[in-house]
Amino acid sequence: MFDVNYTFESIDSMSASRTRKNMARVITDKRFLSNDKFLAAKRRLLQMHFESGVGHIGGNLSCLDTLLIMFNEFFNAEDEFILSKGHSAGALYIALWSIGRLCEDDLKLFHKDDTLLAGHPPASGIPEIPFATGSLGHGLSLAAGTALGFMLRNGERKVFCLTSDGEWQEGSTWEALIFICHHQLSNLTILVDHNDLQGFGSTDDVASMSPLWKKIQGFPVDIQIIDGHNATEIRRALSKVTNTPKIIILKTIKGHGVSFLANRMDSHYLPLSEAQYHRAIKDLDPT
Repeated sequence: MFDVNYTFESIDSMSASRTRKNMARVITDKRFLSNDKFLAAKRRLLQMHFESGVGHIGGNLSCLDTLLIMFNEFFNAEDEFILSKGHSAGALYIALWSIGRLCEDDLKLFHKDDTLLAGHPPASGIPEIPFATGSLGHGLSLAAGTALGFMLRNGERKVFCLTSDGEWQEGSTWEALIFICHHQLSNLTILVDHNDLQGFGSTDDVASMSPLWKKIQGFPVDIQIIDGHNATEIRRALSKVTNTPKIIILKTIKGHGVSFLANRMDSHYLPLSEAQYHRAIKDLDPT
């Protein structure tokens, strides 16, 4: 097996004990991720998917930059993150690995029998994953209820929810947005991975909502439209303080960083062959 031995300095000697106390210890030392850290995470994602024979790589690569920045630089121990686009569980697991919440042994069991790291986020076993998700269109409602609960307790806890662009074609997502605006859930940040592709084609071909942000503009929310692969723009958007719910439209590329996967429909489903894996790793080699 071709081995890519890339690790984050913060987890070289850390076991992935799963307690809130230990997580608080890990993430209080926040610092900007270097480009090398982003590349290491992307290589580890590819390795994990290749060794498990699992697809859905394109949508994982489109959202990984944002998840790495969010978890390493903005997420606090008492916050909650909900991955509505559950088929990108691999990116979530790599982000948790990057902050020491999952270890190498965990990643080796991705998508295998009796693993905590199922193809979609599991309902239990990993404290940083509050809900099982993957049936698209449900995650934003779960995030809305969680954010309202935090607000009713007068706490400072925040909720982040990552949705796909395709699930904004579903009525349940818009019903959740109505609820969010009615209750003025300013502790909720909604991230939209807008890579323009979904399971059966482009979002325009399946059920056009273009441009999605213009459909949202009638709601009392703060909307930002940014390059979802630009670390500076991601940081600026996440840092913005608002008194309304916040929606960040991440204009992304499915399969970002890998030339033969970028903007391709088949990157939504197909796993990598060994030759493709080697080629993908080479694409992510800065030299």
